Amino acid sequence: KVKSVKPVDLEDGYQYVKITSFIENTARDLEKYLQEAEKKKTGLKGIIIDLRRNPGGLLDQAIKVSDLFLKEGVIVSTIARDPKSKDVTYATKTGKYTEVPLVILVNEYSASASEIVSGALQDNKRALILGTKTFGKGSVQAVVKLGDGSGLKLTVARYYTPSGKSIQAEGIV
Repeated sequence: KVKSVKPVDLEDGYQYVKITSFIENTARDLEKYLQEAEKKKTGLKGIIIDLRRNPGGLLDQAIKVSDLFLKEGVIVSTIARDPKSKDVTYATKTGKYTEVPLVILVNEYSASASEIVSGALQDNKRALILGTKTFGKGSVQAVVKLGDGSGLKLTVARYYTPSGKSIQAEGIV
């Protein structure tokens, strides 16, 4: 089993969590750890989420992680080649950690799903983003299987932050 959530208790109610990638159980593991931290006598006073060198992963996990920290608002928009084909994902208002101070660490190797989380939390004024500009991988790709067994990756849409900024080639600052 691969663990994508690597937490460290910094004591006095502060938690450091390294998320190495967004795999099928990332949001669940993060929430489980934060619940345990919250039960300690010091409570949960602040969280540092380290997304440096995180190449991304599953979109649904990035949405669920973002949703843990948001009361409301847009998490991400996906716009296809036809601008009329726009898909907007909103926070579900079930966020359990909407008041806990939050810092997100990023660098030039933070990409895709980690940029979606960073952009959502930054644009909703929910987290302070620290580090260097992220990679800028905000394209949605579909693989088309060809008759000879090979495949063709086709960009079918792009991801946008809640403020409408394209992640592709721009990154999160």
